[in-house]
Amino acid sequence: MNTCFFVSDLHGSHSRYQKLFSAIEKEKPKAVFWGGDLLPSGLFALTSKSKTTGDFINDVLFSGFSSLKKTLKNNYPRVFLILGNDDGKGDEDDIKKGEQLGYWEYIHNKKVTFSDFDVYGYSYVPPTPFIIKDWERYDVSRYTDPGCLPPEEGAYFKKVDRKKIIHQTIQKDLKLLAGDNKLERSIFLFHSPPYKTKLDRAALDGRKIDHVPLDVHVGSIAISRFIAERHPMITLHGHIHESARITGHWYEQIGNTTAISAAHDGNELALVRFNPDDPKSSERELI
Repeated sequence: MNTCFFVSDLHGSHSRYQKLFSAIEKEKPKAVFWGGDLLPSGLFALTSKSKTTGDFINDVLFSGFSSLKKTLKNNYPRVFLILGNDDGKGDEDDIKKGEQLGYWEYIHNKKVTFSDFDVYGYSYVPPTPFIIKDWERYDVSRYTDPGCLPPEEGAYFKKVDRKKIIHQTIQKDLKLLAGDNKLERSIFLFHSPPYKTKLDRAALDGRKIDHVPLDVHVGSIAISRFIAERHPMITLHGHIHESARITGHWYEQIGNTTAISAAHDGNELALVRFNPDDPKSSERELI
């Protein structure tokens, strides 16, 4: 199989997108996996009531991928997309419109096929200190780390039933998403990394809330358990920008699973190239 691209956490950076579009046009990957936090800050959109995010989708995303489709024609890649916790659900309708236009496949909480692989998408992350909660869930129980805001107390771009939120967990979602399916030839596109790995290390060293030391690992326990129990072939992650810089690692072998992160805390585009049939040969380039 030809090389695939994986990117995450571009956060509306025009320069990163131009680099991505150029790499797609030049290298013609078989597929592009796009792991959330794609847009300018959802907090800015929430507080300013600006149309900047909507304009970004039209002016950058729709325009860029439309141009690629015209240029690449039959070489246009499959593009698999999820949103991240900094992408408000207010933009979800535009993302679905992009799917209808044939630019990408929006796969949150879905399974699609790619060659002989099953591809699953899942956006939710455990509770964070941030106010926007569109893509946050309790992890395995109704617990919130010190300094984090419970999901039912945050802000949402779309109306939610806050009484139901307290009973929803990532663990329950993943059980429903994967069902009893065999996952030996599966690729999971997550936004959150798995807990207590080289991919979820936050810059929280020495910090305390009310004299309680903060956990420097902020990934999902549910995702970590899911990987250990179900052994998907490849998992793709983002969310924690500084983890690769702190740990020196952007991928980790967890049993039979190759877990890869494309999050990056510099100005460059972190572009991961991987072959689904040989994920251990993956490479990451900062462009």
